[in-house]
Amino acid sequence: MDGSTISNSVSATNGLDLSKLSDRDKQELQTFVVNESQKARIQSSIHSLTDLCFRKCITSKISSGTLDKYEQPCVQNCVERFLDANYVVLRELEKMRGS
Repeated sequence: MDGSTISNSVSATNGLDLSKLSDRDKQELQTFVVNESQKARIQSSIHSLTDLCFRKCITSKISSGTLDKYEQPCVQNCVERFLDANYVVLRELEKMRGS
């Protein structure tokens, strides 16, 4: 989203005319939106990780509130592989960005 997008939009939810914001306020708003978007992506990744590892590793009925001796290492390995894969992807994207 660029500054012109922010300055030319009128919020449908509260009727505020964002074009009346100062350049500094527009920049702060844009930074806020970018940060919130990043947080949403991180939360989505965590949700995907939780769902994936739960479906893969939790195979028995949960009755004690703790993972059994097979589920615990499975979940740990699942999380580690997920993080490893994300790290590799990020590293490759950084390489591509630098080229």
